Amino acid sequence: MVILINRNNSMASLKLVFLFMLTISFTYFVANTQAQAQAQDIPVYLYKNCSINATTATNSPFQIDLKTLLHSLSSNATGTTQFHNTTVTGKSPDDTVYGLFLCRGDVTPTLCRQCVVNATQRLLSECSHSKQAVIWYDECTVRYSNRSFFSTVDTRPRVGLLNTGNVSNQDSFMRLLFLTINKTADEASNSPIGSKKYATRQATISGFQNLYCLAQCTNDLSPQDCRRCLSAVIGDLPWCCTGKQGGRVLYPSCNVRYELYPFYRTNNVSSPSPSPSILLPPTTNSTGGSSGISGGTIVAIVVPIIVAVILFIVAICFLSKRARKNRDSLQEGKTAYDITNVESLQFDFATIEAATNKFSADNKLGEGGFGEVYKGTLTSGQEIAVKRLSKSSGQGGEEFKNEVVVVAKLQHRNLARLLGFCLQGEEKILVYEYVPNKSLDYILFDPEKQRELDWGRRNKVIKGIARGMQYLHEDSRLRIIHRDLKASNILLDGDMNPKISDFGMARIVGVDQTQGNTSRIVGTYGYMAPEYAMHGEFSVKSDVYSFGVLIMEIITGKKNSSFYDSDGADDLLSYTWKMWKEGAPLEMVDPTLRESHNPNEVMRSIHIGLLCVQEDPAERPTMASIVLMLDSNTVTLPNPKQPASFLHSATDPNMPRDLRFDSSTTKSITTSVNEMSISEMDPR
Repeated sequence: MVILINRNNSMASLKLVFLFMLTISFTYFVANTQAQAQAQDIPVYLYKNCSINATTATNSPFQIDLKTLLHSLSSNATGTTQFHNTTVTGKSPDDTVYGLFLCRGDVTPTLCRQCVVNATQRLLSECSHSKQAVIWYDECTVRYSNRSFFSTVDTRPRVGLLNTGNVSNQDSFMRLLFLTINKTADEASNSPIGSKKYATRQATISGFQNLYCLAQCTNDLSPQDCRRCLSAVIGDLPWCCTGKQGGRVLYPSCNVRYELYPFYRTNNVSSPSPSPSILLPPTTNSTGGSSGISGGTIVAIVVPIIVAVILFIVAICFLSKRARKNRDSLQEGKTAYDITNVESLQFDFATIEAATNKFSADNKLGEGGFGEVYKGTLTSGQEIAVKRLSKSSGQGGEEFKNEVVVVAKLQHRNLARLLGFCLQGEEKILVYEYVPNKSLDYILFDPEKQRELDWGRRNKVIKGIARGMQYLHEDSRLRIIHRDLKASNILLDGDMNPKISDFGMARIVGVDQTQGNTSRIVGTYGYMAPEYAMHGEFSVKSDVYSFGVLIMEIITGKKNSSFYDSDGADDLLSYTWKMWKEGAPLEMVDPTLRESHNPNEVMRSIHIGLLCVQEDPAERPTMASIVLMLDSNTVTLPNPKQPASFLHSATDPNMPRDLRFDSSTTKSITTSVNEMSISEMDPR
């Protein structure tokens, strides 16, 4: 066969044809070889988790009841039954065992039964000493526990699987993925309790490539709980599979999956198994092997390739225009980013109310300029911090969206971790993961509690804040100016590691942009750089100024805004400069640090702090330079100049009248946020 190609476009066309032939060849190879294994109804094992926190002895009453339960589950996987839960009541409450199985919504009855049989046998042989366990196959999930988990959402343990191949345009692909997977989740959850909560959906990526999505919950969940579970599992897709050609996240109560080929059955027609994948966390992944390729299979591959190549060349112009149009459409979406892109983080208001006991006073942790903060506990047992924005606060819908979008995009050990949000009527709520050590100001400015922060811990806090701010300014996908860096917005985890929080006033600027201007001044008295407070000019250097103020507060244990010195210094910065010029900066150190501090480290930190609060923003160092200065004693520091004048009043006569100053001094923000862990497998 001779194929004629226009000479002017020969090289480009040949490249496209070659790539297309490779794509078609691989697709047909996977489809033909792996479909043969599927046709034999062989369940594909994925992963199991046997709890090590709750165990039982051999031949104990619980173990005997467990054997009875697993036998009952495998016996009930018959006919069209794809979901079943049961309980074996022991002689004592501690010996009662609860269990269920869920088959994927598209598998045949024969494959469902075989999967449940295989799963129960494996649990019995490998997890019988555990009082809680869950096992995932490609076709089914089986779990049991010594506690009743029916009709409840469980999000731990979790497993992620990802295909090794990368997509070409990650941003566009991930937007399309989240849009499609959320629609799939909506469809799966909109079923009454007891009915199948399973849905699949596909979307067009380009002229010859589609995206296939699947979502499923256990049948005993309510529509609201199913959607909440799916929202959480979708929110873990970035943790697992960002930019990958396929992936899935598995929870005990729900799961989602996506691929670039139809992996699920349609009208009982089998489909290929997953392409080569990586399991998170690492484990042995048993998958079915594939048989050799026969002559008939080769013909089945080659003939469609030849036909496809001819059709491809004929339609190349049309497909190129269509693909270009799709790319342009997705690119427009990049500039119109809206809260719908983070739907996977959404909680319903009823869930938040239940978690906080209807926002009871006993659960209240603190109150800030934009609202109140409560401690809550989800049905899964996870503790959360709930920030309920005041209906009369200055933060409207746009600022709320700003915080959600900004925080959802950020991942760094020194930044607060956002779990989700609620936007219902006038209610605007942010949900963070709770950790116990509250905020820096809660400990630092308390005469008794500040003793918990010796110099080693304070030095670690200073360095951690610097690294977090460097990430915001230079290392994240977006350049972010915080605009409200202060002690109450620094949360401390269980190891006193700092986490920067409260991004309600943050501004996203261009990657090459380092400053901006606003007619609405927001921030906190005592921390704002003068050029920002007086003229509305904010920049990465205005954040550096705030960081310098924080350094002085951490070293002295005193607030800048309420500092008083009988010798005439009007504020903490003026006092620091006075002591520096007199050659006695160590006299300003918090008395509780006298025995624990390292004089050289403290002197260097004070020096860096003074460099940060210089009046000319151009003379202040960048956060990257600050991190280097803090980590290396060999870097020579320039001599600091006198700090900028402290802003004494929000109604300073030099302030332009059209500027609006929002003082958001925090009374007590006592929440704290942990990063998501991928190693903790036992449910809490």
